[in-house]
Amino acid sequence: MPTPTYADHAWHGSVVVAENVPVARNTYRLRFACPEIARRIVPGQFVMLRLADCNDPLLGRPLALYDVVPDAMGRPHSLDIVYETVGKMTRLLPEFSAGSRLEIWGPLGNGFPPTPTEHLVMVAGGIGQTPFLALAREYLGLCAYGDPPRHVPHARKMTLCYGVRHREYLAGVEDFRCLDVTVQLSTDDGSQGYQGLVTDLIRPVVERSAWACRIVCCGPEAMMQSTAQIARELGVPCQVSLESPMACGIGICFSCVKKIRDAAGGWDYRRTCVEGPVFEAGDVQF
Repeated sequence: MPTPTYADHAWHGSVVVAENVPVARNTYRLRFACPEIARRIVPGQFVMLRLADCNDPLLGRPLALYDVVPDAMGRPHSLDIVYETVGKMTRLLPEFSAGSRLEIWGPLGNGFPPTPTEHLVMVAGGIGQTPFLALAREYLGLCAYGDPPRHVPHARKMTLCYGVRHREYLAGVEDFRCLDVTVQLSTDDGSQGYQGLVTDLIRPVVERSAWACRIVCCGPEAMMQSTAQIARELGVPCQVSLESPMACGIGICFSCVKKIRDAAGGWDYRRTCVEGPVFEAGDVQF
């Protein structure tokens, strides 16, 4: 029986770039109109993006939803994607200015579950903050995502713990602050915020919170593993959004499999693109 995360009904087609603007060092925000995906996608899901009329690179790349942009009538119309130039495709992507065409398919993956949460603690490393803006807006009751729109009980408090190498790589911080999300920053070199690992910020946030916390995490695997361990020690539920390399994004190629614990206490391989990218942190064998 296919699960709702299967890509049987994913939209596939060509879209026109509306904006492709820098937001931090080597980091850009890409916007394109695609109502077919915008009305259905939920926070934590992603699209596969490929350069149109280009065979090198041949394969698409998974990029998480940053946010949905409405049209003049308030209907979901466009998608915002934030990406960092780290590989061949993303290094070419900044050349695609307004009016250029791209090939995409989605929405893909399972996204974050709409779990009731009093204090949502979002932990991000590198470009891992990208799935969290839409999630924050959803928990604040500022936007409803999905078709039909899903209901998410409002959170009492939202905290983003966000770490990068240097302050020049901080992307979208003001987008979160404008939502009244409490933002705590860390940098490897101390150029802004706490000098050290972003995971060092988690324990004080949780221990000082007046409300029950849930952690969501996205970023480098070592950071997610450390976050999962801290959450386990604190007795706090935690979900991680994996960034496994993908080739197809629709569950065919099995290039993105990860060891996931099953209900019987053993483990099996699960596809990040279909059964994920969001998993319970305690189920992931890092």
